[in-house]
Amino acid sequence: MANVLFVCLHNAGRSRMSEALFGRAAGGRHRARSAGTEPAQRVHPEVAEAMADAGIDLGDERPRKLTRADAEWADVVVTMGCGDECPYIPGKRYLDWDLPDPKGRPIAEVRATRDEIDRRIRELLEELDSAPRVA
Repeated sequence: MANVLFVCLHNAGRSRMSEALFGRAAGGRHRARSAGTEPAQRVHPEVAEAMADAGIDLGDERPRKLTRADAEWADVVVTMGCGDECPYIPGKRYLDWDLPDPKGRPIAEVRATRDEIDRRIRELLEELDSAPRVA
């Protein structure tokens, strides 16, 4: 089982979508968290709408602040636009997903970002599922 941390600036868009999509696709085989370096007050409304279209309710989710403990927990850290503010922990695998911030974007663009995140998550899960297990 791998622990994956998704990090973006506000934890109200990309990272929040990633955590939810990963959790659904992983089906308990791996775990995910998400956090932001500067958390917003709430999930962006257009993100909540796009995720509801995909059958995932983010209405009650609240953005959370990234902690060093989150990064230490993770085996894989996926960053999306947080730049130098993301903590670096030696020995962790880091991926940087260059995705547009969905805040304020038309719903069609937010859905396209959601679908791209879903595609990348499925690729990541294939890698994680095929990785040799450490005893």
